Amino acid sequence: MTTQELRLNVEKALEEIRPFLQSDGGDIALLSIENNEVKVQLQGACTSCSVNQMTLKSGVEMTIKKYAPQIERVINVA
Repeated sequence: MTTQELRLNVEKALEEIRPFLQSDGGDIALLSIENNEVKVQLQGACTSCSVNQMTLKSGVEMTIKKYAPQIERVINVA
C-alpha cells in the first residue's frame, strides 16, 4: 500500500467515526502517519471527556485498523 493509499484509508476510517464524535460535541483531526503510527488530535468536547482514551483505543484505533491493518497504534496529540 502506498503512503497516499494509507492516508486515504485512514481518512475513510476517521470519516466513519467522526459522526459519533460530533454527536457528542467533539471531533478529530489527522495530524500525521509515521512508522505505522497515526497521530490524531481529539477536539471540542473530546478534549475534556473522561473517557476519551477509551474512545481513542476502542473506537478510533479499531476503526483505523479495520481500514489499514498495518497501523500499530493511534496516539492523541493534545
